[in-house]
Amino acid sequence: MKIFTIGHSTRSFQEFAQLLQEHGIERLVDVRSFPTSRKFPHFSQENLIRELEEIGIRYYHLKALGGFRKLGEKESPNLGWKSPGFRAYADYMLIDEFQSALDVLVEIASEATTSIMCAEAVPWRCHRQLISDALLGLRKISIVHVTADGLKEHRLTSFARLEA
Repeated sequence: MKIFTIGHSTRSFQEFAQLLQEHGIERLVDVRSFPTSRKFPHFSQENLIRELEEIGIRYYHLKALGGFRKLGEKESPNLGWKSPGFRAYADYMLIDEFQSALDVLVEIASEATTSIMCAEAVPWRCHRQLISDALLGLRKISIVHVTADGLKEHRLTSFARLEA
């Protein structure tokens, strides 16, 4: 199994759709906590559902995989992450809610060619990096990032320590 990742960035819907179609994407799983965009309204959930349906791509929103997590009260075991936001997300990945959402994503991807999507263009600046680490490291699923420079195979974060 392979799962793609993509950041919508500042693309037009047409550019975005072309990338999805070039790679045979049939399912798009939105992993934004808030599936809306004031600057780029074509990437708001309601518009995406409609536009993607017209080109034969099914849209899903998995809020439980969304970013913008807060650091908890206890000390984080994920000190490799210098960014507090990434550290908080890595902490969140340790709870059942994240694992259950990952199960849903894997189920969707088992049915059709799937990409997860967030807003950030560069995967290593986005929580897609951490989701990808979990999918590759724990589930042994191949991850491919769709970037402005082409396709990039995901490599585990160098300091990642993954436990099932």
